[in-house]
Amino acid sequence: MMPRKFKKILITGIGGSGGSYLAEYIVENYPEVEVHGIARWHSTARDNLSAVASRVKVHEADLTDFASTFAVLKEVNPDGIFHLASHANVRASFVTPGMVLANNIIGTSNLFEAVRILGIKPLIQQCSTGEVYGQVDQKDTPITEEAALRPASPYAVSKVTQDLLARVYYVAYQLPIIRTRMFTYINPKRADLFATAFARQVARVEAGLQSEVAHGNLDSIRAILDVRDGMRAYWEALLYCDPGDVYNIGGTAVMSVGEFLKRLTAIAKKPIPLRLEPSLLRPADISFQIPDTSKFFEKTGWKPKYSVEESIAYLLDYWRNKIKNEES
Repeated sequence: MMPRKFKKILITGIGGSGGSYLAEYIVENYPEVEVHGIARWHSTARDNLSAVASRVKVHEADLTDFASTFAVLKEVNPDGIFHLASHANVRASFVTPGMVLANNIIGTSNLFEAVRILGIKPLIQQCSTGEVYGQVDQKDTPITEEAALRPASPYAVSKVTQDLLARVYYVAYQLPIIRTRMFTYINPKRADLFATAFARQVARVEAGLQSEVAHGNLDSIRAILDVRDGMRAYWEALLYCDPGDVYNIGGTAVMSVGEFLKRLTAIAKKPIPLRLEPSLLRPADISFQIPDTSKFFEKTGWKPKYSVEESIAYLLDYWRNKIKNEES
């Protein structure tokens, strides 16, 4: 099919790590598209969007507040929406499950309801996660979109609910919603991801600011994707994928968390001592996160451009520069 064309895009959570990279990708590659975003007043939008601040319009709103959500949608009237806004820290969701559930579920419900009541029909992408599949036996990998949803954390429960809400609004109200499920990706701006946490600590050890790298479970097997490839995949999904359907997105390089850490420390400027930190272990973890992305590939022709080595170097250089700037 021919790619869809968009004039005005709205990104919820534009100030977040993923949303800001998505905004950068769109304005740099599709300058004819007007990019708007929703961010809370206390978000990290200013820092994360610094590279494209003059080319996006950020609207202050909170998706858990229906009135502010409705007002932004009415003003912007987008023809495409990327719904990325969520509290996404898996380990923290075990500590404050009620907050994570309320934020992620009510915010999504408010977004869909506002679109429905306004009577507009933007193409919406509900950006979900491979965490919705939970603990999958190795014999059942790669994971297809038909796999059972067995969430293993309160965060994953909230994303399953978002996914189901998207399906309900497509079926009941004919809102054109595409569901994507993103697996592990390397994102320098998001410090709670294992890869980023490792890179930050390695950079600090190199700078003499700490003596060792603390880690949690190293046995989980992941398919690794670069955030720049991931955000390009989100855009391709909006161009080509079918409303009402669901698509896995993920990398092709498969390794354990421990192997990733080994590759990261191998390019460090000095030896990096490691230490198991029990507080970093999740009450319930997932052993295999390996997606079958053939459905998405066949629909879009997308495939990753960045190798794991390029992604690791990009990640570590980001944190080396950030820590250097913090010290100066």
